[in-house]
Amino acid sequence: MEIEVVAAHTPEKIIREAIDPAVGFQGYNGRNIAFALGLPAMEAAVVTPFIQMLGNLYRLFMDKNAAMVEINPLVITSDKKLIALDGKVSFDDNALFRHADVQQMRDLHEEDPLEIEAGENNLNYIKLDGNIGCMVNGAGLAMATMDVIKLAGSEPANFLDVGGGATKETVAAGFRILLKDPNVKGIFINIFGGIVRCDRIAHGVIEAAKEVKINVPLVVRLQGTNADEGRKLLAESDLKLEVANDLWEAAQKIVKLTSKAA
Repeated sequence: MEIEVVAAHTPEKIIREAIDPAVGFQGYNGRNIAFALGLPAMEAAVVTPFIQMLGNLYRLFMDKNAAMVEINPLVITSDKKLIALDGKVSFDDNALFRHADVQQMRDLHEEDPLEIEAGENNLNYIKLDGNIGCMVNGAGLAMATMDVIKLAGSEPANFLDVGGGATKETVAAGFRILLKDPNVKGIFINIFGGIVRCDRIAHGVIEAAKEVKINVPLVVRLQGTNADEGRKLLAESDLKLEVANDLWEAAQKIVKLTSKAA
């Protein structure tokens, strides 16, 4: 891994020091950064606590499975003292089960209620500022879906990954979360049937849509195993929705329908 430092007096200069995870942080790592920043000119009163601070940050990062540990800004006072004026720490959600002390610090009042509800349903959801709700299986496909919505002239309202095995329960939970966002004027379901067949996904979408009242335009695009069967089930259902074969076609449809509904 690497420790990255940006010096305030030279904002264009980024200083990186590689740390061997098998060895851990060593004093010379801190000294290398200190020398690169010109701290030795400020004497041991600054250099020694600076190196200790870097070592503590590294240990915090590793011991608590952090995703990021940042101090910004770090200042040196006129009497040669280091002060962290502000900082930020984020943790790997997948490792939180190891750290009960970290979980106890979680403040749900500081989080988006829809993201909390999504987590309770094992869905990966991030709220955005657009007006087209996206329900996709797979993070890569979700990113591509958001890109193609922007390319078609609109904006995604969220990132929502229902996982590889989209079921009636996960789709229904996804619908409820999307429809609670007042900015959502249309929903685009983009599913690739790999782990689960498209006909089973279609049944899940149909059952979930009957359970959850959907009052905005809905476009569904299925590809993968048994995609033809899945599209036929959707087309023959009594639901008010549009079925698409191609990703670009689907994006254009939902943008057009959403524009009309606005």
